[in-house]
Amino acid sequence: MIIAIDMDGTLLHSDGKISERNQRSILQCQKNNHQVVIATGRAYKDADRQLKAVGLECPIISLNGAAINLPDLTSLHDLPLDKESLIPVLEWVRDQNDLYCEVYCEDNVYVGLHNREHLEGLTSILTDDSELKEIVEKQFQQAVVTYIDDIRQVWSGDKEIYKVLIFSLNKNALHEAQSKFSELSGYAITSSHPNNIEINHEKATKGHALVKLASYLKTDMKDTLVIGDSFNDLPMFEVAGTSIAMENAAPLVKEKSDHITLSNDEHGVSVVLEKILSKESLEVKSPSAELPL
Repeated sequence: MIIAIDMDGTLLHSDGKISERNQRSILQCQKNNHQVVIATGRAYKDADRQLKAVGLECPIISLNGAAINLPDLTSLHDLPLDKESLIPVLEWVRDQNDLYCEVYCEDNVYVGLHNREHLEGLTSILTDDSELKEIVEKQFQQAVVTYIDDIRQVWSGDKEIYKVLIFSLNKNALHEAQSKFSELSGYAITSSHPNNIEINHEKATKGHALVKLASYLKTDMKDTLVIGDSFNDLPMFEVAGTSIAMENAAPLVKEKSDHITLSNDEHGVSVVLEKILSKESLEVKSPSAELPL
């Protein structure tokens, strides 16, 4: 069986780390010949860093499905964006004070220093709103980035761009950005958090990538199980044999799932994996979460 697991809000706890219990369960699944795959919006290097920190090696679907890499670094899939149509919108984004932008290339995730300074400024003035401050701080936590004086250096050079992430606390500004990108053809716009949008090639989804990886591994799609919490996980839910949402997932993600497990801070991934290993049913067992401890 292929078991594809999202990272943020799913495999990772709120502190941004993989718990010992989740790590043990993944290793046990691998020992029992299950293929555990990470499927994330993060860049490959960022996801791989999280795995290596706890001694894990897995195939990685990264950048929302724009790339697939095996543990031996073999690249199975590589789908960059069309820069010619993308650049005018990126130029517009750069001029918007309330939009924080990350540009994902093969080698690094790039952020303009003016964006960093704006986000840091927000954390300093949000002292009375702990929830919003936590949202901003979590955005810093989600990627290892390279800061440059002028972000235009990235798209004016020869680097391929695989994903763009736009973050904002201003929902109107975020909606306007989404509208701008929606006017372009050939793009997929998803979200891993209510305060962001993520732009990829239209065929760069976790669902497309999972189908491609399953074909390479000669695994029928009915023998795939996916676990996630956000809208960018829905393409996986649509193609997998079994889909499982986290208790902390967005309501629509729960609605579209076959089952619900406990939250990321309650080792919900491990709960699922332990049941797979013991061949227990994934059926409904409790009103709040279908897969109790």
